[in-house]
Amino acid sequence: MQGQKQNKSTVSERIINIATVAVAIGIAAILIAIATSEGLQREIQKKTSVFNGHILVTTFENNESQVSLLPFEDTPALRSQIKEEKNVDRIHSIVLKAGMLKTKNDFEGFLLKGVSDDFDWSSLSSFLTQGTFPKLEKESVTNEILISETMADRLGIRLGQKVDAYFQNESGEGLPNRRRFTVVGIYFSGFPDIDQNLIYGDLGQVQRLNRWSSNQIGGYELFVNDFQDLDPTANRIYERLPSELNCSSISERFSGIFQWIALFDFNVLIILIVMLLVGIINMATALLVLILERSRMIGLLKALGADNTLVQKIFLYNGTVIMSKGLFWGNLIGLGFYFSQQYWGWIQLDPETYFVNQAPVYISWFQVFFINLFFLGISSLFLWIPSKIILRISPSRVLRYR
Repeated sequence: MQGQKQNKSTVSERIINIATVAVAIGIAAILIAIATSEGLQREIQKKTSVFNGHILVTTFENNESQVSLLPFEDTPALRSQIKEEKNVDRIHSIVLKAGMLKTKNDFEGFLLKGVSDDFDWSSLSSFLTQGTFPKLEKESVTNEILISETMADRLGIRLGQKVDAYFQNESGEGLPNRRRFTVVGIYFSGFPDIDQNLIYGDLGQVQRLNRWSSNQIGGYELFVNDFQDLDPTANRIYERLPSELNCSSISERFSGIFQWIALFDFNVLIILIVMLLVGIINMATALLVLILERSRMIGLLKALGADNTLVQKIFLYNGTVIMSKGLFWGNLIGLGFYFSQQYWGWIQLDPETYFVNQAPVYISWFQVFFINLFFLGISSLFLWIPSKIILRISPSRVLRYR
């Protein structure tokens, strides 16, 4: 008889341990999925935005071109119209021009982004790997440029080196325009499309190459405070602009990238549903075994006057305790992964596919709290189903034999 009791205890203990492990794995998988999904979305969104702006204002002729074809006047009145939109954080002018860098042994095509002294270099500080940013002044034009690590490696360019750049003559005839730039800074974004092409320089240089006046630019790059309100903000700005200017958000210009990262939310939802079902099924099984094993105790409680609701609450409380242990270990695993990846970055990714060289992670404490509360609440709610078997346990039957 004692061996039989030990066997029952062992069986229930194993099932309870399995249920605890299932809950731990479920909550850990959900936290890891959300952290990696949110981190990757934020990192790709940040890189795309920092190097391209949240909103771009250009002439309609420049919409489908990577270079600035036609200029428009940069006036205080136009800037004031744009800044009337409360969601706009900052604005700076740009001009884009294609060219070719040439060294003694090699050459490489590039896209020169000319920026003025109102450009916020601090937004690129986390991507700067060597040197400093170009020093831009209103009264003079500098030859200093910022190039990518990828281009520097391909051409064998070192920090502080002078390099020749060639640009197509605006007349379309004769020799190309030649400029000698000094590399004062090197950056690495991890975004192949950016690292293989983009160079930062003085807006005045591009204006001279294009034979534009000092107040003619190719476009404005705008940055907003609330990214969730990006598209409505772009629409409101468009209504304020002159008829020859267009306004497009980054989600519109890079729709393929943003549609791709939006799929991460769907993947996380699938993981959430699957892990929730696994946790519920395992907890329901463990609770059912506990109820059947303690059927004599249930009969005794009923015989002493306890109603079905009270007995159900006792077992639901035990189920919640078991689930809480699983949540504790699951959170420990999930948050352990989060902090270790955040500080050491031990999971590496292919930047050609994911636009980052290591898996970024992000999760807020509110998300952690909500996920745990949601998991605990939904699972506890569904535990009422197996606890209904208590209603069918009759004291006269289960207490008939010792």
